[in-house]
Amino acid sequence: MSFRTEFLDEALAAYIQAHSTQPDKVQQDLIEATAALGDASIMQISPAQGALMTMLTTLLEPQFAVEVGTFTGYSALAVAKALPPGGRLLCCDISEEWTAIAREHWERAGVSDRIDLRIAPAMDTLRSLPPEPAVDLAFIDADKSSYIAYYEELVRRLSARGVILVDNALWDGHVANPDQADPTTEHLRAFNAHVIADERVLVALLPVGDGLSMITRRPA
Repeated sequence: MSFRTEFLDEALAAYIQAHSTQPDKVQQDLIEATAALGDASIMQISPAQGALMTMLTTLLEPQFAVEVGTFTGYSALAVAKALPPGGRLLCCDISEEWTAIAREHWERAGVSDRIDLRIAPAMDTLRSLPPEPAVDLAFIDADKSSYIAYYEELVRRLSARGVILVDNALWDGHVANPDQADPTTEHLRAFNAHVIADERVLVALLPVGDGLSMITRRPA
């Protein structure tokens, strides 16, 4: 499977993958199982991005993490394997078919007991969470038209040192191309503009994977 994005030279993309921590056996098997889905496999994050998410989880030691958009479970696996004792990951998705692949590989990796998968509209799940700050790490990688809504539900619950990661923030570089005006690009531009204008947070938009926005609370 190729994880190249349009704004990266192919050789440079391969170099990045080769010099980031490599997937373990279960992760590699999950990559191959996802590739067998055909065109849909493009929704899987890159191994280099997964390595970053595992590293951040190790550093942040989140007790409660949330994922919006699980697909076949690679990003969830990257987080769950690094959760501290007692740490939990809540995954929100609507596909029984794709998350069945996730469940199989989570079980093989020995992390299924750390993951609570909710098959339901993500907004319903997020709105059911307690209102007080509780989310230590969140990852948004779902329908782009709802990114702002997902963000607003999560940022108000973000702990003092919590981090929100948002995937596809560069969208193959289209967000910076004024000639690109398709709905998905416009949704992502709107999200990026919304977050950078939010005085509650600090933002770093990173050229990782297809663009990864890293968001945390602004110090009081």
